Amino acid sequence: MPEILVNVTLRKLYFYKDKARFSEYPVAVGKPSTPTPTGTWNITGKIVNPGGILGSRWMQLSIPAPDGVYGIHGTSQPSSIGKAVSLGCIRMYNHHIEEIFPLTPIGTKVEIVKALGEYSYKQDNKGQIGYTVKQGDTLWGIARRFGVNLETLIEVNNIRNPDILEPGMHLIIPAKSG
Repeated sequence: MPEILVNVTLRKLYFYKDKARFSEYPVAVGKPSTPTPTGTWNITGKIVNPGGILGSRWMQLSIPAPDGVYGIHGTSQPSSIGKAVSLGCIRMYNHHIEEIFPLTPIGTKVEIVKALGEYSYKQDNKGQIGYTVKQGDTLWGIARRFGVNLETLIEVNNIRNPDILEPGMHLIIPAKSG
């Protein structure tokens, strides 16, 4: 079964087939006042031509929402792609969602993360692992905990400001050298 990974920090959606990256797309995500919820969810419904702002395709997510529903959908506002402007949904160019829509069955796993670099599922073939930042974490503390070089951790995750580290962000922990 395919899997979808959405990195809200990079504003990208990664589509995986057989655990290998199949394609990558720019997306719009929730604005600061209505952020896209992070976590692991599933596709629970699909609609062709839902209309309006939803563009040409809609894939509903299993995110519990008291005030509505969240989804991955096309858009009638293509200039919004790459920005944090939605009410929490993930917007794609219509031609992009039309590519993945037929490849995405109900039940497909969708992981939504905040990551400074490209987040990898669990452990990859290079020995890297993904780590979710927790309250009180520092880059120095994470580097020390995993026995990796601080400068390497910063470089691998493309961290521009090491003082900004938010709980819920995902980091790539590089394999230990030697």
